[in-house]
Formats: sequence, structure tokens, C-alpha cells
Amino acid sequence: MTAGEDAAGPAGPIDTTGAAVLVNPARGGGWTAAMDAILNDAAHARARAVVTGWPGYAPTPLVPLPGLARALGVGVLAYKDEGGRFGLGSFKALGGAYAVWRLLAAAIERATGVVPDPAAVAAGAHRDMAATITVTCATDGNHGRSVAWGAGLFGCPAVIFIHAGVSEGRRAAIERFGARVVRTAGTYDDSVREAEATAAREGWQVVSDTSYPGYREVPKDVMQGYELMAAEALDALDAPPTHVFLQTGVGGMAAAVAALAWRRLGAERPVVVLADPEKAACWWDSLAAGRPVAAGGALDTLQAGLACGEVSELAWEILATGADAVVRVPDDAAVATMRALAAGVAGDRPIVAGESAVAGLAALAALSRDPAACAALGLGPTSRVLVFGTEGDTDPELYARLVGRTGDEVRAAAASWRPAP
Repeated sequence: MTAGEDAAGPAGPIDTTGAAVLVNPARGGGWTAAMDAILNDAAHARARAVVTGWPGYAPTPLVPLPGLARALGVGVLAYKDEGGRFGLGSFKALGGAYAVWRLLAAAIERATGVVPDPAAVAAGAHRDMAATITVTCATDGNHGRSVAWGAGLFGCPAVIFIHAGVSEGRRAAIERFGARVVRTAGTYDDSVREAEATAAREGWQVVSDTSYPGYREVPKDVMQGYELMAAEALDALDAPPTHVFLQTGVGGMAAAVAALAWRRLGAERPVVVLADPEKAACWWDSLAAGRPVAAGGALDTLQAGLACGEVSELAWEILATGADAVVRVPDDAAVATMRALAAGVAGDRPIVAGESAVAGLAALAALSRDPAACAALGLGPTSRVLVFGTEGDTDPELYARLVGRTGDEVRAAAASWRPAP
């Protein structure tokens, strides 16, 4: 089932004109042994034990948005705000840095025969060995910042590849963590290939958040780190969500959240709705085709953190049946969502959300204006919806230009906000 273009229309607090909805023809089925080989409870427990021991760890807030929930016709709307995660500004800190740790820990164990203590390594143990292991990745911004931060935490050199569409602000943010940044021509997928080729030539370790044939173990670790975000959210909710809306990119984060909810809640797992940028709709195209296909075009979306043309192999193995629907989100709808969150709808607390953080919420706004899609997905006045705001103002200048206020101004408004009596 496909909803027509403009199905969402301009009505409501967020203008989602141009959005379109596709219900996944292959949705359904259960959690399988093959899925459990990708993400599982034992690996989640291991990742949780490591990450929660890092300096500065704290669960990010789960913000209720009752005003926006009423406006969109749902019962409960909770927004997991990742803008403060480890001071990096996005959820990516959970994945890339954890994968760096796993690579380094394996090297230390091979050399010494002893499983290293994460806290001791973060405090400076094994720095000589860490200095010999260069990690690299391609990034739209936030994943590279996470890898650079993790490399700095453990003492590894880092070289980060960015593509032509990554802003100078994001480049500078990565460099602040001590990484060397290399800009390549072309798209995100071109930068992935350049990072892989250079790593093979130089003997570096690739820490990618996307998987492809022959490269699966490190992306599994990245996704396992992401699961902690989902666990925090489910732990904080009074009742399990009925619906979860997730922005995509290559799909690692969306697959991790869906997987954790699926394993924990079983048959009561939430309906999972993916959100693609309109100009980088690899999940829309792949679910429509029933197989991974590359998105066409230049992928020149404002939602730069989601500007990916190819789905992750591992994510596809979970979301091919685990995703219930996908929404194509125009850039204008993402900006409208950023502004609505910054203003606070109907008395809600203001939130700083970057341009790559809000596609899931924009998808909810689009879906709420489409009665046929709502009926197909069981979305209505009793629904309990969870969305993930996966970044703050990671590019402060761009944020201010899009929203008309700086992130600091919105944070000041949030600090003085009080709920309506």
C-alpha cells in the first residue's frame, strides 16, 4: 500500500507537504535465529556494561510531548533526546566508540592473553599498543565524531573520511577530537569505498556503521552499542510503546532499536515506521523492491546524516520484515519539525534537534494526516509513540540558519520552561 504524494498536507503543527507513505509488503514474522546471530541479549549486556562505565555516561532524557501528541492525534508521544550524549551531540557516541573499544580490546587480548578492563584502558593502560592501531571510517558527520572521540579516549590515531556534502562545521567538530579528516569527492557511499581502499593499503582498521559482504563484525558492534539507547528508552517508559518512528540512513540505528524492542517485547513489539529523506530514499526503494537496491540521484539532502544511497546488509536482514512502513520525508518537512520542536507545541518543552534528528517525528506528522495509513498501522488516539531525536545542533551555524534561533537560545528557553498547570 502506498499513500499518495502530499497525503500529509500542510494541516497540523508541522507542514509535511510532499511526504509519502509505503506500508511494507513483507512486514510480519518473528524474531529468528539468523537475527539473533546479529544482535542478541548477551552481546547487549556486554556492550551495556562497557559503555555505562565510560567517563560522563548518563542516560539521555526521555521528554514527554503531550501538546504535540494531542495535535497529531495520538495518546502519548515520548522523544528520546540524544543531543547531550557524552558531549558529542548525538547517539552515534554509543556505536562508533564502542566498536573502537572492541577492536582495541581484541588486539590487547591477542598480545597479552588477558581480557582488558575498559575503565583501565580509558584511564591510560595499554597506550603504547593503542598508538599502533589506526582506526578509520567514512561519515556524514556524527559517526566520524564518535570514532574520533573513542579513538582519543583509548589512545588510537584516527583518520576520518567525509564526502563533498559534509559541512565545514561538521568537519571542524571531528578535528576537535584529534582526528585527521580527509574530504573526498562524491557521496557518502563513495567516501565509504575510499576509506576501505585506503585502510587496506595502509593497514588501518575500518570502523564502519554500514555492513556489506565480507564486513559484518564491526558493524554488529556499532549496532550493539546503539541498542543501549533503545534500552534506556524502554526502561524509562511507563508502558511499552505501540509505535516507534526511526530515521534511517544505512539503517543501523533503526535496526538496533527495532531488534531490542522485538527481543524484549516479543509479540507485543511496537509497529516500526522508518523515515527516509526524500532525496536519499534507499529504504523506501529497497522495501518496495523486496531486496536491497541503491537509491538514485545525488543524495543531496539537507538531512546530511541520512544521505545514504545503500542499506546496510545487517540492517536489511532485520528490517526487511521488521519494518512495518517507511515514509519519505522532504527536507522542508524536516526543517518544519526542527522549528516546531524549538518553539514547543501547545506548551511542550522546547527541544534542540538537528536536521538529521527529526525525520522520524516528521514521519509521524505525515502519517497522522493519512487516514488509510493510520488504519493500516493501527495509529490513533490510544497509541503510545516513541521517537528518537538522534542529534542536537551538531552544526550550530546551520541550525541557527534553519530555525531562526541559536541552539543556546532554545536551550535557555528550555531551562526556564515550566509545564502548564
